[in-house]
Amino acid sequence: MPPTITAFERSLDCGKGLARDMRVRWAFEEVGQPYNVRLLSFKAMKEPGHLTLHPFGQIPTYEEGDLTLFESAAIVFQIAEHHAGLLPDNANARARTIAWMFAALATVEPPIVERGMATLLERDKPWYAERLAVLDNQVRVRLGELSRRFGDADWLDRAFSAADLMMVHVLLRLKSSGLLDEYSNVSAYVARGEARPAYKRAFAAQLAVFTAASTS
Repeated sequence: MPPTITAFERSLDCGKGLARDMRVRWAFEEVGQPYNVRLLSFKAMKEPGHLTLHPFGQIPTYEEGDLTLFESAAIVFQIAEHHAGLLPDNANARARTIAWMFAALATVEPPIVERGMATLLERDKPWYAERLAVLDNQVRVRLGELSRRFGDADWLDRAFSAADLMMVHVLLRLKSSGLLDEYSNVSAYVARGEARPAYKRAFAAQLAVFTAASTS
C-alpha cells in the first residue's frame, strides 16, 4: 500500500500551495512514488485520532505500515532516504544537503513566517507599518546571505536535492511581497523550482483539493 499523508480539507492559502503538505507531495513526485491523501477539517486536526499521529494537531502526517511521522522535513527526509533522486550518493554532499534542509527551516523560514503572520494578524494595528519595516529588513538579511551564497549557481549544492525542495517552498511564501524581486538570482532559483515537472504535478494535486472544496 502507498503511504498516506494528511492535508487540509480547506486550505487557508486559497490553493497557492503554501501549506506544508505541498513539500511532501513534491517529494513524492520527484521520486516517482504514489501516495494517498487523507483530508482533514480544522476540527478533526485537534481531535484525539489525529493527535495520536501529530501531537501538535497540524499537517502533514505520514503513515506507512507501522511507521507514523510528523513534521514535513522529517517526512521529506524519509522519502529521500528510501527513494533515489533527492539525496546525493556522495557522503559529503549528502551531509551538506541535510545541513541545508535544517537551514531552510531553522534559519530562513522563521523571519518569513513571522512576517507572514504580522501581515495577517497585525495589519490594523497602529504599529503595523513600523513593525513590517523591521520584519522586511530581517527577511532581506537572509535573502542577501542566500544571494551571495548562490552567485550564479542553479542549486544549493550542484544538483537539485531535498534541500532545494525545502528552501524553494520556504521562499515561495515571499512571492507576493516583492522582496524576492530585489535578489534576482534568488528569484530565479525559486522560478527554477516551480518550473520542475514534479513541482507542477504536486501543485496541481493540491489545487484540485482547494477547487473541489470551493465548489462543494
